Amino acid sequence: MKFLARLMLACFLAVGTAVFAAQVTAGQGTAQPVAAQPNLQPGANSPAESAAIAYMRTVLRSEYLYKQKHHQYAKTLADLVGSGSMTKRMARTDRGEYKVRYTSNGEKYDLVLVPATADDQHRSFFVNQDAKIRAADHGEATAESPLLITRH
Repeated sequence: MKFLARLMLACFLAVGTAVFAAQVTAGQGTAQPVAAQPNLQPGANSPAESAAIAYMRTVLRSEYLYKQKHHQYAKTLADLVGSGSMTKRMARTDRGEYKVRYTSNGEKYDLVLVPATADDQHRSFFVNQDAKIRAADHGEATAESPLLITRH
């Protein structure tokens, strides 16, 4: 038991020393802060895109559960409140750096997130009942936009 504890301590110290050594600037001997790397949703280029994709996935799950119960898709985002993890706040169309557009006739729906400012960190996203998130670098994403690439 003592051997295992000593081995774990030795490994911890070795890893910690290696991490610290990697942070030390050559010749200066001072540790440099490491920039925090945000955990982004697969396919996201920025934290704002990650939040937009996560929102779309929440709506997708809520639509799935809503349809299971009501045998049709929700006609408004407010109808989804209480399905899955959809909240009243999420039913608002102002999502900070993105605006939400939702249309539905009960048989099908479209969800579009459009950035307030389009750039390489803020693409437009589209999803409908086929559950395939699509992205557009320029302009509003549609059902014809390329699929969001989630793997490198």
